[in-house]
This record gives sequence, C-alpha cells and structure tokens, in this order.
Amino acid sequence: MRTAVHRHLGKLVAGAAIAVAATAVMIGVTLPSTAGADDTTGDVAAGQAAQGEGGRQGQDDPAEVPPAVVEEAPEEGDEGTGRDPLTDDETERVVRLALNPALRASAEDVDGDRGPQRLGVELAEPEPGELDDPSAPRRADVTFYDYATDRLVTRTVNLDTGEVERTATQRGVQPPPTRAESAEAARLLIADPLGAGLRSDYEDATGKELISPDQLLLNSMVYRAVPGAQPAALDDCGAHRCVRLFPKVKNGPWIDARDFVMDLSTGEVGRLGRD
Repeated sequence: MRTAVHRHLGKLVAGAAIAVAATAVMIGVTLPSTAGADDTTGDVAAGQAAQGEGGRQGQDDPAEVPPAVVEEAPEEGDEGTGRDPLTDDETERVVRLALNPALRASAEDVDGDRGPQRLGVELAEPEPGELDDPSAPRRADVTFYDYATDRLVTRTVNLDTGEVERTATQRGVQPPPTRAESAEAARLLIADPLGAGLRSDYEDATGKELISPDQLLLNSMVYRAVPGAQPAALDDCGAHRCVRLFPKVKNGPWIDARDFVMDLSTGEVGRLGRD
C-alpha cells in the first residue's frame, strides 16, 4: 500500500461519520463509523466481563435465577392469517402471479434484461369495508420498476383467489434503491472515467485494484434533480431512476463519492457541481 493517500474523491473517511447530501442542496445524512461497522472487540470484552461478574455472584447467591434458554423459532407455515406478515411461500406466489406474461415481455430490469425490476412485496391494507372483518381476504402489493418506460408498477394480488385485483402505474415515483440497483450504480461508476478517484482511493486503502461492486459495501439513495443544481445530463433525475452511492471498503473506511450520480435509466454518470 502506498504511504501517501491520494484523495481524488475528497478523502477516505475512517472512524468518523461523514455527512452526505440527499439532494443538490446538501441535506445532511450521517453514515456510521468504521469502528461501529467492523470492530466488535469492545463488545466481546464487555460481555466476558459481565459473564465473569455473573459467575461470582452465582457462587455467593445460590438462589440466583438460572440463565435463560433461547428456544428455536417455530417453523413458518405456508400461509399466514389476518394481518400476519407474508410468509416466504406467499411472497414467492404473489410475485409469480403479479409478473404476468405481458409485463414480463414488455418491461426491462436494471441490467436491461427482459422483465421488470422487483422492488418490494408487502401486505396490502384492507379495503375500507373490511377493517373489522376477521375473514377478509389477504392481499399483497407487489412493486416493480420498468426501466423500459421509467414507470413504477404496483400490482395488488388477492392471496385467497390468486387474482390480480388492480394495477397502478406511476411516473416520477422513486422508492429507495434495491441491492441490485446499488450494485449496478457501483458498476457504472467503477467503469466510468469519473470513477478514477474511487478506484484510486480503494487501491490506496487496500493495495488492490477495484474491479467489481462485490468488493464494496454499498449504501445508496435516490437522487432527484433540482433546477440549476446539476449538470444537464442529470436534469431528468426523478423522472429517471438516479442513485447516489456511499461505498465502504470491506473491513475498511468509507470512501467519499457523494458528488457522483448514476442515472440507471440511461447508464450515464454525472458529477454534481460540474458542467
């Protein structure tokens, strides 16, 4: 590893939190410190000390309550009831039902492959007339992003009947990025000329070449354009799905990449504050 760190992205941040901007107007977000993410030595030592004290107390107090026994969680059933969270089986089933042949054929995911990008699955709210009905059907909302049309698609599936009861499409609605979308944003930045500083800082921190998103721990957030606050290439962010990354070296420091925005809809990388 080189002895002098070239801070092409501003700086490598280790041990202290860094403030990052949620929009071009720099709304602060605090990232956890490196010590908090990777250093468990203090917790282990504290636990050992507590065990030692507990052992001595046990010798002096024969009426001490014995240690608790943690029982294994019960096996998850195939179907939930009422407002129970969706089971794994229910989740898989509603995704299959929601992803009909027409949507699968016309939509694209973040990698450009056929079929929309799955964003989330959650239990749907009951209908107004079903609030006090214990036998009301369970429904699930399955949310996709279609990169072919830049639309958010939400399909509501009735788990009792297996029917898709309604479909809603929206433009300009941008839920938080998924892990797959964060990885694609990192891949774009690593491969782009603007990612030279990220690659250099990673090599300074590890002595290794950065070639894959798998080498990083990634946090991310959606970026929405603010008039006049970004280069023209990023003006469509909000209508397009754009992401800012806050990468961390595995078992190492955060890297300050707050100035960069990846437009996942076009595959372009832009830098805030630069024309």
